[in-house]
Amino acid sequence: MPSAPETSSAKLPFVVWALAAGTFLMGTTEFVIAGLLPEMAHDLGVSVPHVGLLITAFAIGMIIGGPTMAMATLRLPQRQTLILALVVFSLGHVVAAASTSFTVVLIARVVTALATGAFWAVGFVVATTAAGPSNSTRAVGVMMGGLTLANVIGVPIGSFAGQITGWRGPFWALAVLSALAAASVGRFIPRVVQSTEVSLRAEVGALRQGRLWLALTAAMLIMGGVLATYSYITPLLTDRADVPDGAVPLVLVAFGVGALGGITVGGRLGDRRPMTTALTAAVATTLVLFLLIPLSANPFTAAGLVFLMALTGFTVNPVITSLAVRFAGDAPTLTSALTTSAYNTGIAAGAAIAGRALDSSLGLTGPPLVGAVITALTILPLLALAAGGTATSGGSSTGASAPPRTREEPAQAPSQH
Repeated sequence: MPSAPETSSAKLPFVVWALAAGTFLMGTTEFVIAGLLPEMAHDLGVSVPHVGLLITAFAIGMIIGGPTMAMATLRLPQRQTLILALVVFSLGHVVAAASTSFTVVLIARVVTALATGAFWAVGFVVATTAAGPSNSTRAVGVMMGGLTLANVIGVPIGSFAGQITGWRGPFWALAVLSALAAASVGRFIPRVVQSTEVSLRAEVGALRQGRLWLALTAAMLIMGGVLATYSYITPLLTDRADVPDGAVPLVLVAFGVGALGGITVGGRLGDRRPMTTALTAAVATTLVLFLLIPLSANPFTAAGLVFLMALTGFTVNPVITSLAVRFAGDAPTLTSALTTSAYNTGIAAGAAIAGRALDSSLGLTGPPLVGAVITALTILPLLALAAGGTATSGGSSTGASAPPRTREEPAQAPSQH
């Protein structure tokens, strides 16, 4: 019988917060290089654009490696997979920090991206199962909050530390912290008896659902729209809104705070009214991005709209991720990995399209226009999901192929897969 954690106001299991700490470290390593480009280029003897390939390599590793590693580790216990991912993540940073070869650092980045993909795929399943169906979206929101905090806190601290210690300092710190995270996860995810038979066929079979692909499409579009604008927000702020260079980081922090707020709101409201929450947020994000085009000439309105863009856009994420995992029923691991890949695909594609728009006659307003159009398209798959009656107010999906594992015992630690 469901116990106290079945209510949406109950405290989340500690393991959810431990997993959020892991996502914080992985989010930091994904983006901290952006603040270390000149130092790394000088030290490794390559150009700054060449060092930028380290960011691209990590993104590609996440897109391809997430589903691949999820399937490769499918028959391993969840606890063992998470610990192994963090250990590989730590060792990858040790290799990168100790190397003087750009090629070795690049390979290490790909390996750490593969580990990150495996951690996210299994971590989402563990978090939602441990929290129970009524708190699953909250659990996803907390895990995503770790990623958002990485941009608000981890990346600035890492960049600042890199200016003092050199770029290797943050890499050594991430190696040590991820090793500690592995020990923490190993402690708070106990060994439990497997409750369901692992089946690769079931994992692949879960992908046959049309509503799952609608959710993945929505995930790709919402992040594509928001990040298309955010990727080129600095020239918009400095050249159009006349924001001083020294104040740009403050606006970027506001974006991070808005993203954290959006994930929190989505996590809180998504369990009760998932489609209403997602649709309202997607419409609001579209409106904000369209308003950014004419109102970005003023520094105060531009900064306010950047905050609102993050607040509304990131509200959709925990709802969509939680729905995708629910749709997969008793085979959620591959689905969880594909959700992460969908976000990264949207980010890569949105940024690429926005870059072309920036170089076109649209100029500085090109990226927000691209973002607004992409975000508006998000409404279509969300409407299709809402019309199909995807979820009840209690958080369970209607017509699911199978109930999530250990659904009857949400207060306990997640079972091994």
